[in-house]
Amino acid sequence: MIQGTGSNVGKSILVAGLCRAARARGLSVAPFKPQNMSNNAAVTADGGEIGRAQALQALAAGRDPVTDMNPVLIKPETDRAAQIVVQGRARGAWRAADFAGERPGLMGAVLDSFHRLAASADLILVEGAGSPAEVNLRRGDIANMGFARAAGVPVVLVGDIDRGGVIAQIVGTQAVLDPADAAMIRGFAVNKFRGDPRLFEDGYAAIERATGWRGFGLVPWFALAHRLPAEDAVDLGGPTGTGTFHIACPMLSRIANFDDLDPLKLEPSIRLSMIPPGSPLPGDADLVILPGTKSTRGDLEFLRMQGWDIDLMAHVRRGGRVLGLCGGYQMLGRRILDPEGREGPAGETAGLGLLDVETVMAADKTLTRVAATHDATGAPLEGYEIHIGRTEGPDRACPFARIEGRPEGAVSPDGRIVGTYLHGLFAEDGFRRAWLDALGLAPGPLSHGAAVEAALDALAEHLERHLDIEALLTIAGVPRTGQGPA
Repeated sequence: MIQGTGSNVGKSILVAGLCRAARARGLSVAPFKPQNMSNNAAVTADGGEIGRAQALQALAAGRDPVTDMNPVLIKPETDRAAQIVVQGRARGAWRAADFAGERPGLMGAVLDSFHRLAASADLILVEGAGSPAEVNLRRGDIANMGFARAAGVPVVLVGDIDRGGVIAQIVGTQAVLDPADAAMIRGFAVNKFRGDPRLFEDGYAAIERATGWRGFGLVPWFALAHRLPAEDAVDLGGPTGTGTFHIACPMLSRIANFDDLDPLKLEPSIRLSMIPPGSPLPGDADLVILPGTKSTRGDLEFLRMQGWDIDLMAHVRRGGRVLGLCGGYQMLGRRILDPEGREGPAGETAGLGLLDVETVMAADKTLTRVAATHDATGAPLEGYEIHIGRTEGPDRACPFARIEGRPEGAVSPDGRIVGTYLHGLFAEDGFRRAWLDALGLAPGPLSHGAAVEAALDALAEHLERHLDIEALLTIAGVPRTGQGPA
């Protein structure tokens, strides 16, 4: 189990790289995260949803993602409430104050998923959440030491040297842990190092002396990490690319499935700007993408608080294009009705009015992988739907795509405003190239899937050079392979 001294220390990417490295050694490997908090979700082969990071790790392991890889997924809807997904299915919205009391009851589902997954693989690589040093959350814990002890899984603690204070991160974590929890830790690793590793030799030795733990390696910064989908919105940066076609995407407060945009970042004709709160939508944008969100009505209010609705209307008056994805599609319509309070207080909210449709939030959640045909270009595409709500109206007569002949999404009469429930559409190389060509842009030779696979291979090789993977396999009880990366 890879646990961290804090959030964003690189646990997800390390597990992905170790999955690929183990697979290269001929091992059957699967990722597992007992509890995840993320609005960036993926639809699984068995028709549920898990965190996007576990879907990437499954790809690294050469497996289809299944719900057992992430049995508890917390999807924040407000600052104090979240939707709880258990073994792929929504169980309802819980307030933060209630979660501590309810959490221990989830351990049974977590262990059931873990043991089913373990029966199918030589090696399970488990990712913790946040940090075990948050001892105020230890009672009823299912994400870190609570799980490690219940399942008898050895732990490696990872610190992030890039943020500074890594010696205190690791030594301090040991200092606050219960001795029985600390006994689960077999050693540590230091991640995201930049510069000459000889400069940290004394620091590395100081951690070993202070903790009595062995070090498993000092991992340098991985330069190709930007080619892998980010799980946390905090990883979203500023402009990427230097192309002439400018795409702007506002960073909504509950932004979800933002990895939809990752393939566009790598296109040479595109410059993609993620617009943070407090900044206006740029006036030179050719296309504004309204992304998915876990709380459509709440984020529509947030959008208006930022003044982005005014910016968006000015963009449209200038002849600009707008693409709404999932929750962004719902925002583009005339009204959003939630009579049963599925996403918060019951009621309705006026939409942006850029598409002649309206959405009614429904009890059932759509979770499905789909194969579709883009209506405008005829290009086939694959994607997935993950939403509540039914959207209808006159602009649906001109759909974005067709799924087995059924219309999906909506397009305005002038073709400049588009909405769709489909996620993952730009990862489909053929569709992305046809879409760029229709915009008058020259698509690059990039295969997004091949770029991700190459980055995972490079990550595995990176970890082979800088981590003692044989020692990690030994503490996991896996016999020595005698092999390096294939």
